[in-house]
Amino acid sequence: MTRILPICFALAVLCLPLAATAQQSETFGNYEVHYNTLNADQIPAQVAQGYGIRRSANRALLNITVIEKSAGGAGTAVKAGVTATAINLTGQRRDIEMREILEGDDAIYYIGELPIHNMETYNFTVQVKLDQEPKPFELKFRQQFYTE
Repeated sequence: MTRILPICFALAVLCLPLAATAQQSETFGNYEVHYNTLNADQIPAQVAQGYGIRRSANRALLNITVIEKSAGGAGTAVKAGVTATAINLTGQRRDIEMREILEGDDAIYYIGELPIHNMETYNFTVQVKLDQEPKPFELKFRQQFYTE
């Protein structure tokens, strides 16, 4: 049972965004930062409960994963300091509290939640700080949400 929740979470986070937005990533040297957003009500109830995610059509989930690329092509998830903000088109700023989720040695996710309204668009700014890098990586993207 304890192994089922991580598998369900990974599937939910990686597969469900197809309904909301495609999985996206940016490369920074030897690192890839994968990011996506989805409506929190798309997370299965058991997974949401296991990770303390509040399911609601009026909430969104931001998911960040940092992968260090290796010479063989496979990557390894790495720990990072992740901060995120979102600003809607009327200028309302949301500081998103990011939480680290560890799943054994295989996966590290950073998730955060924010309130949303139907057809609301947010401009996201995510800072990723790695101990071995002098400057944080910054990525920016825009996402519109639908709640009905």
